[in-house]
Amino acid sequence: MAGLTEYIILASVLFGIGAIGFLTRRNALILFMCVEMMLNSVNLMLVAFSHFRADMAGQVMVLFIYAVAAAEVAVGLAILIALFRHVKDVDITKFHLLRW
Repeated sequence: MAGLTEYIILASVLFGIGAIGFLTRRNALILFMCVEMMLNSVNLMLVAFSHFRADMAGQVMVLFIYAVAAAEVAVGLAILIALFRHVKDVDITKFHLLRW
């Protein structure tokens, strides 16, 4: 079984990949997935700390975070679809006008 250090390293790597992807990419869908990757790395840390402390509070918090994340995904994808219908592209450099 992996120790707490391995989980921290894995979560840090996932968060770093998500942060680099978010800062370097211009595709709105890729940015959205990078944010989700960073969110899941935080969830991994919460579950790992919860497991090693033998406390269920972290795992319960992750369930609430997933519920909020599901709502965030629904709203985010709806906004992205609306922007795609308006601009016909998902490049964030073309989203300079947020009024319709």
